[in-house]
Amino acid sequence: MDSSHSCGRLPAAVELSGLAQLLECLQRRGYQIIGPTVREGAIVLDVIEKLDELPAGWTDRQEPGRYRLERRDDGALFGFAPGPHSWKQFLYPPEATLCELARDGASFKVLATGELPPRRAFLGVRACDLAAIRIQDRVLVEDRFVDAVYQERRRGVFIVAVNCTQASGTCFCVSMGAGPRVEGSFDLALTELPGPGGHLFLIEPGSQAGREVLSEIDRREAQPEEVAQASMALEKAAQQECGLETADLRRMLFGNLGHPEWDLVAARCLSCGNCTMVCPTCFCTTVEDSSDVAGARAQRRRKWDSCFTESFSYIHGGSVRLSVKSRYRQWLTHKLAAWVDQFGTFGCVGCGRCITWCPAGIDITAEVAAIRGG
Repeated sequence: MDSSHSCGRLPAAVELSGLAQLLECLQRRGYQIIGPTVREGAIVLDVIEKLDELPAGWTDRQEPGRYRLERRDDGALFGFAPGPHSWKQFLYPPEATLCELARDGASFKVLATGELPPRRAFLGVRACDLAAIRIQDRVLVEDRFVDAVYQERRRGVFIVAVNCTQASGTCFCVSMGAGPRVEGSFDLALTELPGPGGHLFLIEPGSQAGREVLSEIDRREAQPEEVAQASMALEKAAQQECGLETADLRRMLFGNLGHPEWDLVAARCLSCGNCTMVCPTCFCTTVEDSSDVAGARAQRRRKWDSCFTESFSYIHGGSVRLSVKSRYRQWLTHKLAAWVDQFGTFGCVGCGRCITWCPAGIDITAEVAAIRGG
């Protein structure tokens, strides 16, 4: 973090008590706060109400096909990399009712599809996930057809972003230009500085709403040495083990659709769809219609789906992609090539979730390197 992000002004510094005030301030404004917490051996995203629900003193170790929690001795609240959950589940839910009908005499009437989602504040949004939200905004709101479910949930979200000060073994956000420093649309951005000298958070507003909230929190101006410490932590997080060469990537992939590596990765791939479920940008869905036994009510629901399932490409009596090879190739080339044609960016932000949560330990960066010939 440097002073240029504040138009020449140093960021504010708050202590743990100030962060607790932030939560209280958001609650007074009617926000339901979603943040990281420890549950069932992982750091997940859920509703939180108090500071002590955050994963203080926990970190994670991520490798291809492996994830485990470990203790750390500095009490850091955000000393971990993105886990299995992304913010997509709150903006583009796994299940959503699109339409519900009830018989009304000889015809049907349309029923309300349920309560509106609560007004939410996202606490702890990392740079890669912030980039993923921007991508989904582009796909689901800013394109020709607006997704009403996403739009309703996206509207009015208050984002408290967190700069990453450490990377996992599967992070490659630097390659994708998506981190570790948060950029773009956020209301407040934090950089955590835990240590024996005190537990500080450097905090910068990114919107008028953020400035209003910050004005209600006990704070002081950060010292130059604290800003320097934050910059060093960000530089450390940018030194990542994983990397993906993006130069000429689209043309390279489309020019190698017959590469033997597709057969090799297909022999390992379980076609389970884990990578698409944990991905913060995947938006594949299916629609299911149902009715009660009496035929008095009918419902149409949308559910997450995956291009790794054989039935996903079912058209007019058969599936287009019958082999695991064809499905894996479709997923990877869509993320890193066809997405560019459709939306002008890659569909990948380098969060590394698809690597960590692949039970076969398949590494997308290694597959691209093999196809490229590296």
